[in-house]
This record gives sequence, structure tokens and C-alpha cells, in this order.
Amino acid sequence: MDKQIKLSEWIQRFNTGEFDKPDSKTQIEAGWFDWFCRDSSLANKTKKMGNIIKQIKLSGKVDLETSYVWFKNNCPLNGPLYDDFRIADIENNNNLFVVQIDCVWNDSRYTVFERLDGFEKPVFQSDSSRELVKWFNKGWAK
Repeated sequence: MDKQIKLSEWIQRFNTGEFDKPDSKTQIEAGWFDWFCRDSSLANKTKKMGNIIKQIKLSGKVDLETSYVWFKNNCPLNGPLYDDFRIADIENNNNLFVVQIDCVWNDSRYTVFERLDGFEKPVFQSDSSRELVKWFNKGWAK
């Protein structure tokens, strides 16, 4: 990832198919930072996670103009590979959210950790990507 892409722009580029090519240059441009799977697997992973990310709306928990997304394929010392996407602040690169997908140590398919909680415990868990998107698109309770 040469430079961070505002999430609003990333969603637009994803929707036009700009990140569909399987070559690693395209996938790094899409936001892949670290992976242990085959390079040829990245495009499908981008599509899977991108179909969730593209549904995130400006009125929810994420500011589409001041954040960006990046991807990681994790290789734990004990257990199978799993993917996550991270939403970070474009100015200071601090992660705001980490969304783990199919991690064997979590109780649900989608598990969200967030910075304000110190990434200590999940702030949201669900087996439904639809519920995950709803959670992101609902503002913080006041």
C-alpha cells in the first residue's frame, strides 16, 4: 500500500472493479499489508471483505473521509490462518477498528475490536455480515 486511500474513495474504486485483478501490485494498492496465503488468494479475499466494507455509511461509526482500510492475513503460532480488515485514521495511522473473520478463538464469524476499548475485548460479534454492517452504520449510543 503506497498511500492510504480515503475510505470513501476506496469504496468507489472497489465498486468499479479496480481491485479485481489478482496481481499482487493491485492487491497491495487495495490495502493488503501482510499475508501468509498464496498471492493468488488475495483478490478473492479483497472481494469478500470489500463487499462488507462497501456498505459502511458515513452516518455511522466510521468517518469515510478521515479513515482508510487495510488488510491482513494472520498466521498465528497455533491455529489456522484467518483474515482481518482494519479501519485506521488517515492522519495518524492509528487503528480504530479491527474486524477478525473466521478466527478460531472467537465465538462468532465476525468479531470487532476497537481502539477506545484498547482492543481488549470484542465490542461486537455476529455470524451475520448483515448484522456487522448494521452495527457499523448505527452511530454510537449517547
